Amino acid sequence: MSKYIELTEDNFDETTSSGVSLVDFWAPWCGPCRMIAPVIDELAVEFDGKAKICKVNTDEQQELSVKFGVRSIPTIIFMKDGEKVDEQIGASSKEALAEKLNSLI
Repeated sequence: MSKYIELTEDNFDETTSSGVSLVDFWAPWCGPCRMIAPVIDELAVEFDGKAKICKVNTDEQQELSVKFGVRSIPTIIFMKDGEKVDEQIGASSKEALAEKLNSLI
């Protein structure tokens, strides 16, 4: 079973530099973040080998939050070949996230 990739300042650029990536900016204390966590886990399994499903803990990786202008969480950023191509703020349905990923692959 595949698992999401935990991103840090050290591995962010290398991980997202090629292909399609979904990056979930979250925090342990955030209710909506906890609500969509199972969706992120399911997407990591379903898109294994097709897209990278990643999470950034905003409490631990504040520099990345600042770099991407994350002001509220959850914020989900879609990246393709290292470039931010879209952003979703707030909880979203699994179907909506999967549809966006499929459109980028």
